[in-house]
Parts: sequence; structure tokens; C-alpha cells
Amino acid sequence: MTAVPHRYAVPAAPVTSIPISGTDARFPVHRIYCIGRNYEEHAREMNATVALDAPVFFMKPSDAVVTDGADVPFPSATNDLHHEVELVLALHSGGRNLDTAVARAAIYGYAVGLDLTRRDLQAKAKAKGTPWDTAKGFDASAPISAITPVAMIGHPAAGDLRLQVNGQIRQHANIATMVMAPADILASLSNFYELRAGDLIFTGTPAGVAALHRGDTFVATFPGLADLRGRIV
Repeated sequence: MTAVPHRYAVPAAPVTSIPISGTDARFPVHRIYCIGRNYEEHAREMNATVALDAPVFFMKPSDAVVTDGADVPFPSATNDLHHEVELVLALHSGGRNLDTAVARAAIYGYAVGLDLTRRDLQAKAKAKGTPWDTAKGFDASAPISAITPVAMIGHPAAGDLRLQVNGQIRQHANIATMVMAPADILASLSNFYELRAGDLIFTGTPAGVAALHRGDTFVATFPGLADLRGRIV
């Protein structure tokens, strides 16, 4: 029996997708997960502590993605937009309650991204003990480079994650200093959510977060991955 296509009452949302290095195929985005406090120096600069038994997870909408080279609009309702450069995981499979070996095998590829943050709204939310949604999950809050497949780069365990703003280095750290490694992040996250193909996971930012202003240009890099370039407008 042939399935009858759904007739929608309003236009269906387009699929958010990201270029993939080495092919004209694109990566369709399902969900965007993020982890906080995954570099000790960043946790210290935010006057926070690291707890391996209680990682801080939050989400961004899939259409918050901004691809390489695109302008990033300065968001409304903030006077303090901050950059947070991160290594990003892209999944081709998933599941629940994964062990680290299965979690590692679920990774399709890697990218560099920015977890843009309304820092003033985050500070207010922290003070009140309320969720961070408006501080983290706004429009265009997830710039990301093209994805480099594992087949091209393997699974990087070390390397210098770096962000330059207006030609000056703002953030840099070796990903080997992460509190939780990528496979451990996925295994932990899968205890709370069923991970699926198309998911992106931002793996935390090193120290050096700071403000971005209209007119600023940025370049985020990691050895072997496509660069992420953009401008705040």
C-alpha cells in the first residue's frame, strides 16, 4: 500500500544542513546539544566548578546554525554577546545508554563552531536559578564550519582549538585538556536523550571568552578541519 503524503496546514520548515568537506552531499541537522564547563580554565573564569558526575547539558534549535562565510546578526535583547569556540561532533547513528565504544563509532565527523551567548542574560538566569534558553538558544547562535568526515581525519584526541577575532587570538587550547572526551560526552548525554543521526554536539569552550561587536570578524580553526569564518553585523 502506498503511503499518502501528509497535507500540512502551514508550510513545513526547511531542513537545516551543513556542507561536508570532500563531497557535494550535505549533513542534515536533527538536534544541537552543548556541554558546559568542559575545560577547567573556562570553568574557573566563569567562577564555576567542574563535576564529572553532573555535566551541564543544554540545547540550541537546529535552525540556529550559521554556515561558514555567512554574516552573523547581532542578536536582540543583549548588550553583551560572547564567543565560545568549540570542537563539534556530527553523528551518523545514535541510541540510548551508549557505552564509549559505541558512542565513538556514532561520530560521522568533526567541525569547529561557536556557541554564541547572551552573557548578560545568562548571568541573570544563573542568579535566579532559571534556565539558560534565551541566553544560548537564540537565532543564529550556532555558527559552524563544514564537517570533516572521520574517514578523512580519524578521531582527533589532541590539537590546538583556536579563535581569532579581528586578527587577534582570543581563545586557544589543546582539546586533550577537555574534562570529558568526546566519546564520554556522548555516552553521558545518551543517558538523558536518545541520540540520532544528524545530531550535533558542541563539546565545550576553553578559557578566553569575550565580547563580540558589530563589525568584528572571526576565524575559528582546528588542525585538519575546515575553518569557520564570519562577521558580526
